[in-house]
Amino acid sequence: MHEQKTVAIVGGSGYAGGEFLRLALGHPHLQVTQVTSERNAGTPVSLVHPNLRGRTNLKFRKAAELDEADILVLALPHGHAAKRLAEFEGKARVIVDLSADFRLKDPAVYQATYGEPHPTPERLGEWVYGNPELRREALRGATRIACAGCFATSVILALYPLLKLGVLLPKDIIATGLVGSSAAGASATDGSHHPERAGSLRVYKPVGHRHTAEAQQELPGHFPLHLTAISTPRVRGILTTAHAWIPDGYSDRDVWSAYREVYGQEPFIRIVKVARGIHRYPDPMLLDGTNYCDLGFEMDMDTGRVVLMSAIDNLVKGTAGHAIQSLNVALGWPETTGLEFAGLHPA
Repeated sequence: MHEQKTVAIVGGSGYAGGEFLRLALGHPHLQVTQVTSERNAGTPVSLVHPNLRGRTNLKFRKAAELDEADILVLALPHGHAAKRLAEFEGKARVIVDLSADFRLKDPAVYQATYGEPHPTPERLGEWVYGNPELRREALRGATRIACAGCFATSVILALYPLLKLGVLLPKDIIATGLVGSSAAGASATDGSHHPERAGSLRVYKPVGHRHTAEAQQELPGHFPLHLTAISTPRVRGILTTAHAWIPDGYSDRDVWSAYREVYGQEPFIRIVKVARGIHRYPDPMLLDGTNYCDLGFEMDMDTGRVVLMSAIDNLVKGTAGHAIQSLNVALGWPETTGLEFAGLHPA
């Protein structure tokens, strides 16, 4: 008999909350007992998340009706978790926030990034950034987990080993993310309206992307990082390409060595660089529903430029999957528990 912890999900009708629910229902140590949604209260969860038909008989309830649980997962719009923290803290010993409310540690950086003061700046230091590849030791035994942003995750995982080991020059790094529509959330907007999105490749954040701040916070060294985001017709996935420069005398062998040294034992990092076939580089299509991050690279030896490629499913490795992975670490369970899905091909 597996040890089980009860889980309540606040804001479970959205894509992030729904994805956490999907993964939690297949996790041997998690028992989801409550899912909230203000506008769907009283409605069966499977009407909003039809992929979960036959997997759960839960109905949505209002957040005001929450009972205590072992773990509370907050899947609320930006700003809501921080403003209601006192309300939620009495409900569970372990709290996982899927929003950006507690990712940044410096209140001044938070205000500059989000255009308003943080509601509880004195509490920011209590939250562990939920990126297991970087913060595994800090996550052990953690009771406050602030899960990383999806674009930030793809950027951080591509750059971290190379910056840590000095394989990249500390100069401007330019990264572009091709982002699936689910990253915009479940609430419809003009930009997510199907006739406007289908078939379109639209630059929606050429400069000033909010995930820049958390990537700079988590990455070693001080260097200019420039992010650009482009919406794609895909529903899931982020493909990031980052352009950086290596020192004189370095080669692709040094890039290989850095990735292997830092990520050699990581269960969800795969280096994809093969000489044959059509799948020679990372492709988010192959990662739908998985917690993998596929990394690749190619060198331009004439200029010293290296193009780094990173692919993830934004809802899994970029959100709910690394939340589950972080919980596994925090609670002492095998890190891959509940995250073993290998993906589909063709998809």
